Amino acid sequence: MVLVALAWMYVVLMMAAAEAMSPQGTLLGAAFTFMMYGVLPLSIVLYVMGTPARRKARRRAEEAQALADAPVDGSVDAPVDGQAGGEVQKRQPHQPPPP
Repeated sequence: MVLVALAWMYVVLMMAAAEAMSPQGTLLGAAFTFMMYGVLPLSIVLYVMGTPARRKARRRAEEAQALADAPVDGSVDAPVDGQAGGEVQKRQPHQPPPP
């Protein structure tokens, strides 16, 4: 795939050079040729082809966040400092216990 993209960009670069060197051509026309026939289509193709990798990375990040949010000792809601009843707090795994 990389070889195809490089070959495509080479052809587009040659088209832009021909546009710039032509007696009727302009540098602005060469820039538009390069952008519209090369950079824009290639960026769309690369974005679409990168979608599965971005999806996997997002899933891995969500799983890592879910594991980080899970309690370390297995308890869901444990009372802290002898608090009773409705005043239950969840201790964060990276914080030391209160004195």
